[in-house]
Formats: sequence, structure tokens, C-alpha cells
Amino acid sequence: MTTEIVRSETDEHGICTITLNSPETRNALGDELLDQLHEALDSARRSVEVRVVVLTSSHDRIFSAGGDLKAFASDVPTIDKYAGLDRFPRLYRLIGALGKPVICAANGDVLAGAFGVALACDLVIAKRGVRFGCPEINVGVFPFMISALIYRNIDRLKANELMMLGELVDADEALALGMVNWVVPAEDYDDYVTDIARRVAAKSPLLMRLGKNAINATRDMSLDEALDSLQSQLALAFTTEDIGEGVAAFRDKRAPVWRLR
Repeated sequence: MTTEIVRSETDEHGICTITLNSPETRNALGDELLDQLHEALDSARRSVEVRVVVLTSSHDRIFSAGGDLKAFASDVPTIDKYAGLDRFPRLYRLIGALGKPVICAANGDVLAGAFGVALACDLVIAKRGVRFGCPEINVGVFPFMISALIYRNIDRLKANELMMLGELVDADEALALGMVNWVVPAEDYDDYVTDIARRVAAKSPLLMRLGKNAINATRDMSLDEALDSLQSQLALAFTTEDIGEGVAAFRDKRAPVWRLR
């Protein structure tokens, strides 16, 4: 029987909490964990009930230590190692194309490949004291795969510093660098994550999906191309029932009742 090293559960608010659950490996992103994480995210993508995904960890100090270094140094043929590397870009692309907001609840250190996971998410909530970074260079590995995400989220010179020195930054510095949205004391952390997730889940699932898909599709386009594409997406949004419902609810001073699709 396959060990459940990624847990997934959805509550009555449509919050799907996906928990990395391999504390003995510090949630190393090995093949099995990545495969289970892909499966959990894809299930959330297909579920009508899920409105927002929260990624977190069962480890008391580590969100994830990143890639499995033992696997990197193993005697497995290079061609087999190369074939398995697609798990990382597939994961980052899946988070971007999920059609639902993904919150990284960084309740422990976020390192190496997991740093890429956090940067691929839509929102990051960090517990005060946790650290972020890509220390791979210290053991003779360069953060090749996540460099694309780092450069899209962090100033170039600071990105170079993180990748070339391999030093970590704490949550408060990460906030100053724009790498996280909120830094929360440990005693308030779980409640804060729940509050943010519920606030996101209360929005229109349909408009959120259209919006996230539009952002994902246009972020690397030229301005002219992006504006043309976004104009079409806005026109499509005007055809939805949720826009009318949102305006009516605002006018009537009541909570909107969104369609699930």
C-alpha cells in the first residue's frame, strides 16, 4: 500500500488543504511525494467544491527542504534522472494553470525546489521566523529549475545573491523583498491562514478562474498582446451570471450567491 505522504482534505468553505506529510525526510521533494502532490492538486483542479487550495506541512519546522539530494547523487543512469526532472516544471505549471488560487502556508523553512513551489503560488503566508532560499550551491548544485521563478518574483541582483551565495533570508526580509504577502506570529498563524483562505473562497469561483487563467496566460506577453487578450477575457466575463449577481448583491447589501462553475 502506498504511504500517504501528501494529505488532502476539503472543508465546508471549499478550502482544500494539501499537507506535505513526510517529516522524516523533511518533506524532500522526491518522486513519490511529487507524484502524490501532482495527484492532489489535479484532483483539486477538477473538483467543483474546491474554491481555494492551501499548501502546508505537517513538519514542525520545515515546509520542505527541496529536492531529494540522495536521489541526485544516486547511481541511477543519467537518462533516467533526466526523465524524472519533468516533475518540477509540471508542478509549477500546474499551480499556475489550476484555475483556483493557491496559498502557500509557509509554516516552516522553504528551501530549494520548495522555494520554487512557494513562488509559483498566488499568495504566501509566512510564519515569523521561517526562512526562505536556495542553498543548493553549497552542496554543488545550482537552482536551475527555480531560477525562472526567482527572476519573475525578485529583483535581479538579489536573485543572483540568493542563488550564488546560497544564504537564507528570514520571513521579515522576505516580506521586504516582496516574496511573501504576510508574516504572522506563531500563536496567530493557523487562524490567520484560515481567515485569508475563507476570504478568498468567498469570491466568485468562476471569475477567479477566469482571472487566474488570464494572468497565467498574459504575464510574459508584450503589453499590446496582453491588453488584446485581456480585453477578450473581460468581454467573456460580462457574459457570466456572477457579474450580475455581484452587482445585485452589492446594491441589495447582501452576500452574493455565486455559481460553482
